[in-house]
Amino acid sequence: MDNQQLTPFLQENWQAAGFTDPSLIQTEVFEPITAGKNLVGVAPTGSGKTLAYLLPLINQLQPKEANQLLILTSSQELAMQVVEVARTWLKGSEIKVTSLIGGANIKRQQDALKKKPEVIVGTPGRVMELMTSKKLKSHQFKTVVFDEVDQLIHGQNLQLIQRILKSLPQTIQRLYFSATADKVLTEIQQIDEDLVVVDVSHEDTSQGDVAHFYLETSERKKVDNLRRLLNIPAFWGLLFFNQLSDLGAAEEKLLFHKLPVASLASDQNKQLRKQAIEKLKKHQLVGLLTTDIASRGLDIDAMPFVVNVDFPKSEESYLHRAGRVGRMGNEGIVISFVTPPELAEAKKTAKKLGITIEPVYIFGGALTTEKPEVHPDPKSKKKKSKGKKRK
Repeated sequence: MDNQQLTPFLQENWQAAGFTDPSLIQTEVFEPITAGKNLVGVAPTGSGKTLAYLLPLINQLQPKEANQLLILTSSQELAMQVVEVARTWLKGSEIKVTSLIGGANIKRQQDALKKKPEVIVGTPGRVMELMTSKKLKSHQFKTVVFDEVDQLIHGQNLQLIQRILKSLPQTIQRLYFSATADKVLTEIQQIDEDLVVVDVSHEDTSQGDVAHFYLETSERKKVDNLRRLLNIPAFWGLLFFNQLSDLGAAEEKLLFHKLPVASLASDQNKQLRKQAIEKLKKHQLVGLLTTDIASRGLDIDAMPFVVNVDFPKSEESYLHRAGRVGRMGNEGIVISFVTPPELAEAKKTAKKLGITIEPVYIFGGALTTEKPEVHPDPKSKKKKSKGKKRK
């Protein structure tokens, strides 16, 4: 891909972003997407997958022609992230993008569709709902993108995706993207046979230097260790939990200690979730407590830390959580809290992912890889009785 192949407004936005060379996935998929191929794109987290499909597709959009491009995402957060990126790169054009996500006001979304946006970004449930009610004219679409496809073809989402595909024109261009799409390639090919596979996950070098550590703790002391981490001056980042109930309890305790934290949970409304993400981006928070809802699509510039307060339940989950740091060449640190019984499993997961995971400690208000010496407390020794023994 050469930026001279882009339309003038995209070239200006390329220069404004300070880009020099495209990433590997952006280079490899530009020509096949431009040629109208149906494609599976696989690349590491933080390697520029969103722009990999957006640039060639925006490059071909026709202004004032509604519903040309449909982008389906696995979460509301990812949808809003894609909308934000698309709007940045559409500056200087007349092309409009709108979001269709669950949890948002459907009447406003219907009104937005009346303005005939060229690009639609949405979650499967809300998109299907608007297609069924004929508010979204599915026959007009020329391309559909499935972002984080491995999440979109699981559970209830799979049925929605199959219904949406049946509603779209048979000639529509179909693009599937994810960091772990290679693991579900067989499932993707079951719903779509005619596909070019572009996998750069082994050749891509855009991932920054990410260090992986584990901090051994008991279940009872997790929040206390989290509090100590959040008090380290340079610390700010995402804090991952497996259960919403544990997240809520930890947030309550941290707020009691007057630490600037917030939560990002599936039971919150869209506005609260958006505010929490914005506050973290503006460094108004030292920690955003969340679940795997935020492990995909969230792109927070140069965020230094990810903490697995609860160790991820799968290798994919670890990969996507860790992918929030080290994006586009930045450095990052991943710290996983592990209880003694979890340690062997954590090391096994790290080995499967091909990463080195080392112990880390909090000592003297800082992180250290050297195990602190524990000196016995002299006050804990029993004092000898000075009185005479009773007979």
